[in-house]
Amino acid sequence: MGEPSMNPDTIIVIPCYNEARRLPVGSFRAFAAADPRVRFLFVDDGSIDKTRHVLSSLATAAPDRFQTIVQPANRGKAEAVRVGMLNAFAGGARYAGYWDADLATPLSEIPRFIEVLDTHPDRDICFGARVQLLGREIQRRPFRHYVGRLFATAASLTVRLPVYDTQCGAKLFRVSPATRTLFAEPFLGRWTFDVEIIARMTQQCAGQSRRPYDLMYELPLDAWRDIDGSKVHAMDFFLSLIELFRIRRRYASSPLVTRRSGNTVEHEHRVEIR
Repeated sequence: MGEPSMNPDTIIVIPCYNEARRLPVGSFRAFAAADPRVRFLFVDDGSIDKTRHVLSSLATAAPDRFQTIVQPANRGKAEAVRVGMLNAFAGGARYAGYWDADLATPLSEIPRFIEVLDTHPDRDICFGARVQLLGREIQRRPFRHYVGRLFATAASLTVRLPVYDTQCGAKLFRVSPATRTLFAEPFLGRWTFDVEIIARMTQQCAGQSRRPYDLMYELPLDAWRDIDGSKVHAMDFFLSLIELFRIRRRYASSPLVTRRSGNTVEHEHRVEIR
């Protein structure tokens, strides 16, 4: 991995597995040329196609904007993200996050994420949320939408927080010792690591004055679309439910996250409509 010429403001990790045909190289180059604040760190998760060659060409052409990590064997998206994020946290940036390689969430959303953390210094994490609202371009196949809502409900019950969309592949973190700790240990599952990050944050807040829903922020995306060739299949839904059970059991000691209003207990939801 080449040494950059200067520390970036934001590092975005892109986990890749057999993405040679799907990786929108032109979009990455155009965004990098337009926004010098952001560096991309691609993690090749043991691809067996020409992904490594594509990433190498990017990094060779603009080593100050594109870097790569090559894992010799496929270890799953969770581990690819974890390895990339640990490297990103050590990269001298203010913010570090991860984005799906197919750009289902367009790169144009990154400045909005940065703005959230800039204007909300109390927030440590900004999650993208695929909310179908008027004025947004959220293009999702009906089957995947409704299965996703079922999973989101199960995930919300697992972490005991009214989070709307745990699985959107666009997230940004404020670089700090606390957020780095969220990636210190391997995750329990390959697909539900986003839920486990929230569970770890909740456990981290136990006994402290700062509460999880004071640290996390859900940002409804302006645009998102299903991209053909997704590596998530129907069976993964059932495997993910098993992973949720393991997360719930592992982090069962985390306190129920609520806020009190008068004599009632209410959940607080951090989705902002812009």
